[in-house]
Amino acid sequence: MTKQAKILNIVQYIVLIILTIISVFPFFWMIVAATNPSVEVTKGTLTFGSYFTENLKTLLSSDLQFINAFKNSLFIAVITTTLAMIVSSAAGYAFEVYKNKTRDKVFNFVLLSMMVPFAALMVPLFRLFSNFNKVPVLENIGLNTNGSVIIIAIATAFLIFFFRQNTRTFPKDLIEAARIDGLGEFEIFARIYMPTMKSTYAAAVVVTFMTSWNNYLWPLIALQSPEKRTLPLILSAMGSSYTPDYGMMMTAVVISTLPTALLFFFMQKQFVAGMTGSVKG
Repeated sequence: MTKQAKILNIVQYIVLIILTIISVFPFFWMIVAATNPSVEVTKGTLTFGSYFTENLKTLLSSDLQFINAFKNSLFIAVITTTLAMIVSSAAGYAFEVYKNKTRDKVFNFVLLSMMVPFAALMVPLFRLFSNFNKVPVLENIGLNTNGSVIIIAIATAFLIFFFRQNTRTFPKDLIEAARIDGLGEFEIFARIYMPTMKSTYAAAVVVTFMTSWNNYLWPLIALQSPEKRTLPLILSAMGSSYTPDYGMMMTAVVISTLPTALLFFFMQKQFVAGMTGSVKG
C-alpha cells in the first residue's frame, strides 16, 4: 500500500469516526439525562447519575397515564403493521402479477397520492371520521377510537409501491407452476409469495411499525380523550408544561425508544435484504 493510499484510509476513518460520534451522541445524551435530575440535565451534565429510579417513579406516578399510552401505542402499531402487511402486499402483488389495460393508470394515480401533503387531508379526514361516529356499523373507526388511527395507515402508497417493486424480483415461474398444480390465487399468495418474500416483509414491518409508533399529527386530531392518547402525545405534553421535568422526560423518551430500537436490531439483516430487493430469507 502506497503512502498516499494510507493517508486516504486514515482520512476516511477520521471522517467516519466523527460522523459516528455526531450520530450516537444524541442517544448517549438521552440515556445520561434519564439518569440525572432535571437540574443536572439543564446544566448539560454528561456523566451518568443515579437518579433513574426516581425519574421512573415520578413518571409512573404522574397523571400523564404513561403506561396506558404505551399500551395504546403498542396496540395501534401492532395492528396497523399486521393489517398493512396483508393489504399493501396484496395490492403490490396484484399490480405486478395481474396485467390489464388500466393497471398502470390506477397505479400512477396511487403514486400521485404521495404528493399530497397530509396537512391538506386533515380537515376532510376529520369530517369523514366524525360522520362515522353517527353510523352504528362504523362507530368503531370513528373519531376518538384506535380504529381511526389504524385504518388510514393500512394501505399507503409507499408500501404498495415498495411491494410492487420487490415483486418484480419474484420468480414468476413459481406462480405458473403453482397454477398448474391446481393452487388457487389466494393459496399462491399465502403459501408461496409471502414465505419467499419474507425479507421484503421484514423491511416493511420495520418501516411501518416505526412510522405508526412515532405518528403524532393524526392521533393528536383523532384521539381526543386522555385515556386514548399515544406516547408521542404524552411526550409532547411533557415538553409543553410550565416547568418541564427533563429527567422524567428523558426517561420517558428512553422507554419509548426501546420497542423500535429492539425491532430494528433483531431484524437488521432482513431489513437490509428487503430494502435491496432480495427475495431470500
